[in-house]
Amino acid sequence: MKSFFRMSYPYLLWIALFIVAPMIMILLYALTRSGNGLLTFQFTLENFTKFFNDATFMRVLFTSLRIALLTTVFCILIGYPAALFMASLPERKQTTMVLLLTLPMWINMLLKTYAWRGILMNFDLESEARVFIGMVYDFLPYMIIQIHTAIAKMDRDLLTAAYDLGANRWKTFLKVTLPLSVPGIISGITLVFLPAVSSFVIPKLLGGGDYVLIGNLIEIYFLNAGDWNFGSAISLIMALIIIASMWATKKLDRNAQEG
Repeated sequence: MKSFFRMSYPYLLWIALFIVAPMIMILLYALTRSGNGLLTFQFTLENFTKFFNDATFMRVLFTSLRIALLTTVFCILIGYPAALFMASLPERKQTTMVLLLTLPMWINMLLKTYAWRGILMNFDLESEARVFIGMVYDFLPYMIIQIHTAIAKMDRDLLTAAYDLGANRWKTFLKVTLPLSVPGIISGITLVFLPAVSSFVIPKLLGGGDYVLIGNLIEIYFLNAGDWNFGSAISLIMALIIIASMWATKKLDRNAQEG
């Protein structure tokens, strides 16, 4: 057992260097004023009060949450019928469909976003509409794959039993298929909402520079303004929102499995 535990040392070192240490630095920057030395820290909550007391920053936060929520809802509305159709195909065709679905995911997101930028330039659309289209396109495959996996693993004998007991297709879907696919929906929500709420490449390229989300705000204060303290505070707020979202989806998943 000890020999197996030793094999985890490189992984633990990786976590310490690239996850724990950066998070500690972000926390320190967020809770201190600018101009601190290595041994002297001036702790403050001004960075957080600055964010929550400014209507512009709060509007950016709520816009980020709204566009991420809309993206997630549309991915469910489009992805569930697609996943249900894929699961109804023979196994070999399902494999082919999954392959075709994942092929665009092999392309760098930056290249795909530039491609959509060229396409959407030909249409008179609002910045938010362009950003929304780009997000749905990029994150839709994650939703479809998660829901398809849940439906494909479902015991088909349950459907047969429902039909034998007199249930029609619609009632069988509501009573059997939909409840058993809830874990896949929740996993899809996690994989869509969390990256959508913190996205900055898609709004930056498709929004034309006049559509700012919370990810763009963090980038601005780190790279352009050079205010790492305030940028770290925004990053910490975003991290707490993501953690809360993960906790909520995990609880929903647990309740769905117990139910």
